[in-house]
Amino acid sequence: MSELKNRYDFVYLFDVQDGNPNGDPDAGNLPRIDPETGHGVVTDVCLKRKLRNYVQIAKQGASGYDIFVKEKAILNNLIAEARNADEVRTKGEGEKAEAARKVMCRRFFDVRTFGAVMSTGENAGQVRGPVQLTFSRSVDPIVPLEHSITRMAVATPAEALKQAGENRTMGRKSTVPYGLYVAKGFVSPSVANGDKGTGFTEEDLGLIWEGLDQMFEHDRSAARGMMSKQRLFIFKHDSQLGNAPAHALFDRIQIRRKDDSKPPRSFSDYEVKVNRDGLPGSVQLIER
Repeated sequence: MSELKNRYDFVYLFDVQDGNPNGDPDAGNLPRIDPETGHGVVTDVCLKRKLRNYVQIAKQGASGYDIFVKEKAILNNLIAEARNADEVRTKGEGEKAEAARKVMCRRFFDVRTFGAVMSTGENAGQVRGPVQLTFSRSVDPIVPLEHSITRMAVATPAEALKQAGENRTMGRKSTVPYGLYVAKGFVSPSVANGDKGTGFTEEDLGLIWEGLDQMFEHDRSAARGMMSKQRLFIFKHDSQLGNAPAHALFDRIQIRRKDDSKPPRSFSDYEVKVNRDGLPGSVQLIER
């Protein structure tokens, strides 16, 4: 496994058509929205979930690629397993948490990638992950819609009796007609490398790029509509500490609507420009 030698900053463009990219449970599962601007929001946790799911599919439980935060997992049991590993039990009491942290990073891809709090039961410490994502925001304000839907069946005999045999159930579905979202991310080698690092490698990073390319293809559902990755811009620094501020690099990616007189309904309604003028020679821009 190759040690991570470069800092990376990246801009990720994805869109949704006639779907709900990230429902808000505090708002009846409506698409998340910035109430002041009307722009759509997708949480970092939502994208990390899709990346975790992709790794599960791609690696099929291969050693070193298990997922810590997954459906129906009991996290404290997994932490306890790490504390009971031979290499941990032989350590002194003051060294067991650190030894367990290393076991967790080695075993679980998402722990060494995104980090985790592992002091909720037996202590395996806390990990700050080298890969971090911001909340995604839509380029333009979105219009959340609610659709009434009908199911030609009921759940219980009591409901059927109440409806005198009509057997219909009303429901609602929330969608966004179209939204282009922008997420920003960071990869920090200083958090990955060394004795105190997570052990995140160049191979792990390649899996993240692969996941960002393909994760929506393996996350289809009627509720999410048509979600697609559109562009991925990766700024690769030639050092571990970086050679330019992330915000200055992100500003080089400009997205604008081609026709402001009509609402956008596809990615082709936008123009994406990349300003390469004056880009430091020590920073390489990779487009995927």
